[in-house]
Amino acid sequence: YAKEEFREKWDKKYPNILKSWDKNWAELTAFFEYPAEIRRIIYTTNAVESYHKMVRKFTKSKAIFPTDDSIRKVIYMIVTEISKKWTMPVRDWGRATAFTFLERSSIIRDMEIEKLKEEITKIKEPRRTGYGNIRHKLEDIIIIGLCTVICGGEDFVDMEEFGKSRKENLAKFLELPNGIPDSDTFRRVFEKINPSELSSCLINWVSTEREKRSVVAIDGKTICGSGNSSHKAYHVISAFVAENQITLGELTVEEKTNEIVAVPELLDLIDIKGEIVTADAMSCQKKIVEKIISKKADYTIGLKQNQPMLYQDTEDYFNEYGSTLPSKITHEKNHGRIEKREYRLLTDISWLEQKDEWKGLKALGMAKSKITENNEIREYTRYFITSLTDIDEFADSVRKHWSIENQLHWCLDVIFREDSSRARKDNSPLNMNVLRKTALNLVSQAQYGRISKKKLMFKAALEPNLFLDILFFPKK
Repeated sequence: YAKEEFREKWDKKYPNILKSWDKNWAELTAFFEYPAEIRRIIYTTNAVESYHKMVRKFTKSKAIFPTDDSIRKVIYMIVTEISKKWTMPVRDWGRATAFTFLERSSIIRDMEIEKLKEEITKIKEPRRTGYGNIRHKLEDIIIIGLCTVICGGEDFVDMEEFGKSRKENLAKFLELPNGIPDSDTFRRVFEKINPSELSSCLINWVSTEREKRSVVAIDGKTICGSGNSSHKAYHVISAFVAENQITLGELTVEEKTNEIVAVPELLDLIDIKGEIVTADAMSCQKKIVEKIISKKADYTIGLKQNQPMLYQDTEDYFNEYGSTLPSKITHEKNHGRIEKREYRLLTDISWLEQKDEWKGLKALGMAKSKITENNEIREYTRYFITSLTDIDEFADSVRKHWSIENQLHWCLDVIFREDSSRARKDNSPLNMNVLRKTALNLVSQAQYGRISKKKLMFKAALEPNLFLDILFFPKK
């Protein structure tokens, strides 16, 4: 109707406009499917021309696109890069972005699933491939297993049941040539997959962008229920980014005492350049700090009596002169208790005889906690060696080291019930540990208001679209 009104008024003066509109009306009307906020951006010449200039810059080397989807994917990646440079606010942008220009459930999902499948191809097929009796694809088994854990599943029977109940959703991005694998198939495959390869695959896929100068906490956890007659319970050392709540890497050792040897190996597997590495007193070893410095990172490591001379010198100095050093004091009130934390940092260590034996050592630190709870007072004092010289950075690194206990180990035990898991044979406990950590990474990154991780996982089990959002869209 509006077009006909325009024709009556302007057709004689601008006949070519109407001819062009009539010829391309199907394409033009798509413009009106966008909300007014986006239409305004489209017809604002400066903004559009600036955007087009950037698109041309990215696409000038691309002459051929094999399919329409390949064009859409390239445009999506271009928009992602361009948006990093957008600094000027756009009027009503919040309402504009509420309109989904790309079909997230198809385009972004397809991109993410292809990246995941590509990573899975790097895992060595654990089954016999020469007999022609492999009925289910390895990528299907691993992805269904991960999806099950995201939705709160705990074992291989849950994987089968989840697959059957969500077969219609899973078939949108998995081939499933012979339907859903049974629980025995899941069990046999996860018993044989190399856990290091699975961990590397999933960590590379998640590939979350880290904040600059992150705290990377290193600590070990024993999977208590994983032991059987053929092996002791597995002990897994993890590197955990406190700010993003993601696991950077992990390594398995036979016993907790083997952490000393394993930590340098773990550091070789991950990128820690420019970060602050934290660890407990077991990692207070000269080879470990040397490895951290060689990787161009800083460190804050607990100091206890496993280094008797260094510990005694540090304790004596802080007892005698600690009150004269610069301090940082924080107070926190939570769950009926009040905690006062006092941090002090000694940067003049010219008097310390062992200073040259510890690569990169620039300061000694102290953290004193005073906890008041139920009319009782408890005090704890801890000492640290560090390559940091800023007391705020030191205090922040000491505090954030506990994230590996609170945000990783506690979640594995309480949310995922890891210590109660019955997976014990061969590599199954380690591979389930990898799936739980990946699921925790994805759930932690999902933004759905003030809802606990456990509740979000339960909600994902009930709502297929939410489960797909967690799997494919939260990565930053």
